[in-house]
Amino acid sequence: MLYILFFCLLSFLSSLTNATFNLTLLHQHPDPEAVVQEVQWRLKESLSRRHLMGFHEKDQTMVACPTGNPVDDCWRCDPNWASNREKLADCGIGFGRNALGGKGGPTYVVTDNSDTLKPGTLRYGVSLNQPLWIIFSGDMNIRLKEKLMLTSFKTIDGRGSIIHIVGAGCLILDQVSNVIIHNVHIHECVPVESDGDGITIMGSTRIWVDHCTLSRCTDGLIDVTLGSTAVTISNNYFSHHDKVMLLGHNDNYVADSGMQVTVALNHFGEGLEQRMPRCRHGYFHIVNNDYTQWGIYAVGGSAKPTINSQGNRYMAPRNPYAKEVTRRMDTEETQWVKWDWRTEGDMLVNGAFFVPSGDGAGVKYELASSTEPKSALMIDQLTMNAGVMDVVKGTSTSGPVPTTPIGGGSVPIIPIGGKPVTGPGTDAGSGTGTSTGTSTGTGVGSGTDQGTGASWGPFVGGGMVYRSSAPPSPYIFLYFLLVIL
Repeated sequence: MLYILFFCLLSFLSSLTNATFNLTLLHQHPDPEAVVQEVQWRLKESLSRRHLMGFHEKDQTMVACPTGNPVDDCWRCDPNWASNREKLADCGIGFGRNALGGKGGPTYVVTDNSDTLKPGTLRYGVSLNQPLWIIFSGDMNIRLKEKLMLTSFKTIDGRGSIIHIVGAGCLILDQVSNVIIHNVHIHECVPVESDGDGITIMGSTRIWVDHCTLSRCTDGLIDVTLGSTAVTISNNYFSHHDKVMLLGHNDNYVADSGMQVTVALNHFGEGLEQRMPRCRHGYFHIVNNDYTQWGIYAVGGSAKPTINSQGNRYMAPRNPYAKEVTRRMDTEETQWVKWDWRTEGDMLVNGAFFVPSGDGAGVKYELASSTEPKSALMIDQLTMNAGVMDVVKGTSTSGPVPTTPIGGGSVPIIPIGGKPVTGPGTDAGSGTGTSTGTSTGTGVGSGTDQGTGASWGPFVGGGMVYRSSAPPSPYIFLYFLLVIL
């Protein structure tokens, strides 16, 4: 163990020594590849714990946790998680991992689902100029009358309740920092002094959107623009939408060149067309997501973004003209061939193909190469709880969110600045389904020793290809040998 810790310390110091401290934004990480390395390490560590737990399966002592998902395993395995909700703030990964949310502040309980500026409502809570950890007294359908402007140091924590936010403007984060949005449904957002995005993030830092279910908004589901950075979008379920995610304001907004966003562990589901994400200028780590459908393309961009795609599963649609994962916009090939876009360990299904560019071996990709990315063969396990989780207080388990949520009951609670009140019962609208199809084929490309779940071998070439004519990797035979042994 001491040798491992010493090696990790040397690797960390080495990454600091080689970092380029040419920052364009206040919260831009000096070494984005080090963040990529940390995400990979957290995934490996979590899956290693999962494998160790699996040894007890035969004697019926295996428990529901850990799942292998590093965010969930950080807090959800504790049956008393509801007594220590702020633990969630310690569980972030990627560029937005330092988002504090309302950690250290009081707990604010939403008891009123009306959209008014009075104590007990969500709008009142997010408007207060102090750190707040916002939870809900019961299931709620909150229909917004105008855009909901969040202030800094806020956590919207929907765990233990089924929360739907719909209507005008939806969530706006403008020039704020340290915001966590967790476990809420956001859908049917329409323009009212906004573009009608589900979540709009402008000029903001240290933002984490986790375990939300988003669909059917007017413009985008999540937009990150105007110099925002240090953002993580993880464990979400996206469906039924055209332009899913925009990262970068426009091609001429050079301040976005310092933007750093991690898109991890998400499920891109049914009814999606494009922008998963669409990137401009900055540095984008797209890791261990499950792409089950797209109509036009999955990952696109313009204005020379750096895109690092690792360990994702890309399942192409039936349309023979939409098999390409990637799309470059408004740029001649003679220009975009110089952009740094790479695919490493991605699983390409049903004829999907990723077009890489750049030299592929630049300094940016070598700074954090000590820990290889997680195998895309783990995608089902990593993303099985993507979107809103129906976690129950007093347990460490979760299940699918019911389509007809239970109405909120009368719960005595104490909102900030008020006396004990009774939370009104509320009815939430129907939730979205999460059915997924199955894929066939057994031809797997490069990758090594997936037998133990803890051993990480190097990925070679562009990724793993299902249903291809490529011969199976020799490492598959090692895998079956290890299983037999």
